[in-house]
Amino acid sequence: MKEWFKKGEHWIWMSSAMVALSVVLVFGLFGMIAYKGMVHFWPHTVYEYQVNNGTEIERVVGEHRDSKIKEVFDVKGQPPREVEQLLIKVGNRDVYGIDFRWISADDLVAAEPAIADNAVVIERYEYGNVYGWYKTLTVNGQTFTGDKLVLELEKQVDEGKRLHDEIKSIEKSDIGSINYKLEQLRLEEKKLKAEDEWNAEEEQRLASKRTELNKQFKELQAQTQVLYKEQATLGEVSMTISGGQALNVPIKNIVDYWQPNEMSMADKIGFFFHGMGRFLTEDPREANTEGGIFPAMIGTITMVLIMTILVTPMGVIAAVYMREYAKDGPVLRAVRISINNLAGVPSIVFGIFGLGFFVYILGGSIDELFYGYALPSPTFGTPGLLWASLTMALLTLPVVIVSTEEGLSRIPRSLREGGLALGATKIEVIQKIVLPMALPAIMTGLILAVARAAGEVAPLMLVGVVKLAPELPVDAIAPFVHLDRKFMHLGFHIYDVGFQSPNVEASQPLVYATSLLLVLIIVGLNLGAISIRNRLREKYKALEH
Repeated sequence: MKEWFKKGEHWIWMSSAMVALSVVLVFGLFGMIAYKGMVHFWPHTVYEYQVNNGTEIERVVGEHRDSKIKEVFDVKGQPPREVEQLLIKVGNRDVYGIDFRWISADDLVAAEPAIADNAVVIERYEYGNVYGWYKTLTVNGQTFTGDKLVLELEKQVDEGKRLHDEIKSIEKSDIGSINYKLEQLRLEEKKLKAEDEWNAEEEQRLASKRTELNKQFKELQAQTQVLYKEQATLGEVSMTISGGQALNVPIKNIVDYWQPNEMSMADKIGFFFHGMGRFLTEDPREANTEGGIFPAMIGTITMVLIMTILVTPMGVIAAVYMREYAKDGPVLRAVRISINNLAGVPSIVFGIFGLGFFVYILGGSIDELFYGYALPSPTFGTPGLLWASLTMALLTLPVVIVSTEEGLSRIPRSLREGGLALGATKIEVIQKIVLPMALPAIMTGLILAVARAAGEVAPLMLVGVVKLAPELPVDAIAPFVHLDRKFMHLGFHIYDVGFQSPNVEASQPLVYATSLLLVLIIVGLNLGAISIRNRLREKYKALEH
């Protein structure tokens, strides 16, 4: 053993053990997030519980979501007894006022709950899920029951979804585009008046455009009114919920419906992927506790891409200057120390700097110089996509500089001298030889920068991220990428849903699902950058040797 310790073999084993433990912890964490995130989309079995509330036997129907052990003291001075507490999602919030209910195992009449045969789950645009059984379906005065109810309900729900999507498309895209153009005309009028260029000809031109846009607006509004009237004719389905109460659900409020206890495995798998697709493509609902995360996903990807475009030239140019041009001395050493220290500054400090300098000083100056006619309404003097991207670029700048400089230092001096000997200028040597060979190191810096920027939340809360953005930062209206708009971010969405939600139990699965998506986006961006880096490394490997 002494000989084994002298050789240092124990350090090798300890290092390998720590690496193995780290791998297990990383994959264990990812596995837990993936499981708890994906189980949200799986159709849960609906159970029926018989609960003794002290006066009568109460019938509770819902999904078993969680359980915990609670210590109960039956007799003073005696040790406590462990009793299981069940968290049941009972839904029907418009009737009960809550979505979830805790039930003690002591209050259960039967130890095991019964599966609620033919129970139906209806997801609504508001008030959450409905749990119960079909009673009747009424459409234009005609009543359906039994198998006819199921067939007619499918047709009505499909028609309701079509009408809802069409109304949403008109109101958000078409009418939104017209409102944007009207706002631009208003700002153009203010600009002409501020520059003393307002005259009868300009007034007539803008009035003509407004008239045309208002005409289109009224036509679209008339279309939506027709669609709303069609929605009102869809009828409603009457449900029997726990306790024998009746609950009427208008068809226009139904997002989806299913009978989980009657599904086959193939049906459940199809429902699972259908739920994931809706989660990725729909907007949030009910204070972000339901619906999808499409705006947050688009906002995160857009911000990261703009940040990458901004931080790359800044970091590479700074590294090239310090490595290739700056003379070694106390000033350069102080700059390098400052860059390394900058990487350890808390991220919230960058957010405060971004708010103070980028938003108020730089954005305010831009408004005064170019958008003075729009004041006091700020254009760039308010948090938005551009300032969030710049703040994150500043936050990740030290990583890119250090990584690029390390890559430049590994390039043999002989290659530089050979280029100069062949008559190339210094800038040509850097452009044609040095930078191409340093690209793998630059990509490594970008990989780390993307991972850091995509996961940060604290600085973004101050410079552009909001709980719910009415418009996407990217759309079909020129200039297509709107740098002045506020946006949603997956990291902030996780924080908001997990810690600011009024319905914690309902939002908990969305926290895991959104976290899983954020991890997958970061991994996807990193894998793309790693693939490019490996190709560049293979391309310039021969030149290095």
